[in-house]
Amino acid sequence: MIELKDIDMTFGIGTPDENHVLNGLSLKVNRGDFITIIGSNGAGKSTLFNVISGKYSPTSGRVIFQEGDVTSQPEYRRARYIGRIFQDPLLGTAGNMSLEDNMVITQKKGFKGLKISLNHQLREKFRKELVQLDMNLENRLSDNVGTLSGGQRQALTLLMTVLSQPEILLLDEHTAALDPKNAAKVLELTCRFIEKYSLTAMMVTHNMQQAIDYGNRLLMLDNGQVIFDVSGEEKKNLTVDLLVKKFHEIRKSDFLSDEALLS
Repeated sequence: MIELKDIDMTFGIGTPDENHVLNGLSLKVNRGDFITIIGSNGAGKSTLFNVISGKYSPTSGRVIFQEGDVTSQPEYRRARYIGRIFQDPLLGTAGNMSLEDNMVITQKKGFKGLKISLNHQLREKFRKELVQLDMNLENRLSDNVGTLSGGQRQALTLLMTVLSQPEILLLDEHTAALDPKNAAKVLELTCRFIEKYSLTAMMVTHNMQQAIDYGNRLLMLDNGQVIFDVSGEEKKNLTVDLLVKKFHEIRKSDFLSDEALLS
């Protein structure tokens, strides 16, 4: 579905701050994959998502989407088929607009610029979709999104993104800024929606236990490279200790920080 071929990404070329973030990274993402991604700070996780989404053009290498070369395609065009949710729950919604007006934006994405007007039928559709969140938001359609909690806004962002029917969903530590209760809720919704809508998804996490427990495939990044790619029974049999041992075997060094070892 998506293939990265020999991707290099270097910032500040020729300056004292030159930073080689991705180093010949190659990766194939298959339709229906739910890939969890781990790696230390600076391993290249967010830069990988920026290259896939089109925010950054790679210094070298190619990005292939459904057999077409999209390496030079800008982010706004890739947004038609790529959904991305960030760590900050305020980024995915417009806080100065009502909940129903935010959801209209999702409808416009699906109808490619056609004018969409709020009516009783559309509001009922929104209510039905919002019931899935189990947060009573179906009764707050006229409230400004800015009055919602961080957990509610991230859950709303997730729902809106899913309803826009992306070809691939990029989850960039999307529960890291939430309290444990809301983080667990949003993660549960994430897994439910991925299964319900048969989504292809990639999820960056610092939590190694989450990376093991969720998805069908796990990637470990280090120094801008995929150093471990596991799926199937091998992934099911992983433990945090085994992951740390695998990193040590490959890189001959210690892995990550204590934060990543939290279960």
